Amino acid sequence: MAKAELTVAVIGAGAITGHHFSAVAAVEGLRACAVADLNKERVEAAAAQYGISAYLDYREMIRRERPDIVAIALPHYLHKEAALFAASHGCHMMLEKPMALSVAECDEIIQAAQLGKSRILVGHTQHYMAENIQAKFMIDSGLIGDLVMIHDIRHTYYFQNSRPDWFLEKMRSGGGILANLGTHSIDKIQWLTGSRVRKVSTSISHYGSRGDVEGSGLLYLELENGMPAAIVQGGYVGAARNETEIIGTKGMLMLKTGDSLWLSTGGPYVRVEVPHSASPFELQYKDLLQAISSGGETGCPPSYGRDIIAILEKVYASAVSGKEQYVERA
Repeated sequence: MAKAELTVAVIGAGAITGHHFSAVAAVEGLRACAVADLNKERVEAAAAQYGISAYLDYREMIRRERPDIVAIALPHYLHKEAALFAASHGCHMMLEKPMALSVAECDEIIQAAQLGKSRILVGHTQHYMAENIQAKFMIDSGLIGDLVMIHDIRHTYYFQNSRPDWFLEKMRSGGGILANLGTHSIDKIQWLTGSRVRKVSTSISHYGSRGDVEGSGLLYLELENGMPAAIVQGGYVGAARNETEIIGTKGMLMLKTGDSLWLSTGGPYVRVEVPHSASPFELQYKDLLQAISSGGETGCPPSYGRDIIAILEKVYASAVSGKEQYVERA
């Protein structure tokens, strides 16, 4: 007898939607059933492309389709509302990062998921990128010795015309480049080191041509294992960079997530061969499917998504106060 497939519905028919449906199609045991979006033309195009049902109201979609899994790919300020509704109907969730706008919102989602017995994977994709996976393997193997520090740098023009207005409004996005890209860096550092951030000091600037969010930030982090890390992000005009330098007692790694990985054990960096792996979205859906099957947690459970938001709140508190902030754990 064939194993029953779990159905997947996606809320939001934006640029990232195709990644979800491609991953669902590639993962055995999953089947796409519907997509919802307020934009009629966009949602009908997505539905036609993937041979599924289209809805203008995600609530109607969940009530009618009764999907096993709901992927929430909405603007940040809508995450909580959609997650609470999905949990109340017993749906498991693929919830794009950031989990929500605040720790308080994250706590509401966690409570609703517990009541609805919903498994949630928060979409911190750094855990599922091929170069990152290989870098973590090399770190954990002791190849570069004991870790000493990490320097993460990210430059990209953040205020481009193609970025939706809500991204640049703090009340709807949760913040600027640090909320959107800085959380990736924080997550990457914690995951690679296996240690959580316990203290943060921040300096930011506001020179963006649109909106009211920060356009750059410099973070000094101290991890629970005592190791320091620095995050430098610039969102103004300049050369694009996305590099994480990991310094150990016996060598160094240069991680260019999504591009390449480099190793030095004395002398210039030499490129490391990175084993091929499935796409990050495929690995995320496999992770969620395994958690549903086993009744366990995903690799990025809501408690971890909450942790990232707790750190981000301290990042902004430090920027306002000019003082270092300690991160309290739930």
